[in-house]
Amino acid sequence: MQTARTTPSRLAKRAHYDEATIHPILDEALFCTVSFAVDGQPMAIPTAFARQGDKLYIHGSVGSHFIRAIEHGGAVCITVMLADGLVLAKSAFHHSVNYRSVVIFATAEKVTDETERMNALALLTDHLIPNRWDDLRPTTDSEMRKTTVLRFSLAESSAKVRTGGPNDDPEDENLPTWSGVIPLQTVRLTPVPAELSVNTVLPAYLQ
Repeated sequence: MQTARTTPSRLAKRAHYDEATIHPILDEALFCTVSFAVDGQPMAIPTAFARQGDKLYIHGSVGSHFIRAIEHGGAVCITVMLADGLVLAKSAFHHSVNYRSVVIFATAEKVTDETERMNALALLTDHLIPNRWDDLRPTTDSEMRKTTVLRFSLAESSAKVRTGGPNDDPEDENLPTWSGVIPLQTVRLTPVPAELSVNTVLPAYLQ
């Protein structure tokens, strides 16, 4: 949704407010940064997250200073960024980055329904490692008591996207300096087993 807070002050043409743009970025990213303030002191905490519908979930220890600071409706700004390429121009001024980002303004909602809490933890686990949740032993009541799950609305969110090559000044176009894009991507490498799993067959979902 476009609001005063989600409208960029520069390059507004790169802004998007539709779910078709915002949701895929959130679904591809593994981590977000949650920014908030405590007694005037700004804080920014990177953490895992997962999206379901128009809600975003995070979790943490019940004793976490971060979680306790926002769990009772604390206002936050959540950001996600995927870097797709380094854009090299013929001048330092016009170097850039191809990226997809999302900014969310929301307030934390503490999840108390036990079914939703468990579903959120499964969602978080499978967002990082698809199909992992069903391969694990059941989560215990003790572990659930030690865990807080927070939910955030995506209602006030926006995406910003840059694609393409460099935008050189006309007078620089014929300079003999290479320009272009260096693509970037995150790649999952071959899993490395823990000592206790050396003789355990690697599950298909990790291959």
